[in-house]
Amino acid sequence: MKNSEIKKLISQYNEFKAKKKKKHTDNFKIEEMLKEIERRYFHETGRTLKSDLKEQA
Repeated sequence: MKNSEIKKLISQYNEFKAKKKKKHTDNFKIEEMLKEIERRYFHETGRTLKSDLKEQA
């Protein structure tokens, strides 16, 4: 996976996190998408997305 694709996963993750905070309906679908993004990120990089986001902050 290219760096641009990894950055796209991170941006999608951040968008879904924002939607989850704003919108209380369909949280199940949003939560499933977040888990899928976290899984793909882990399989591509070998690191967890949450820990990498903490390091960037």
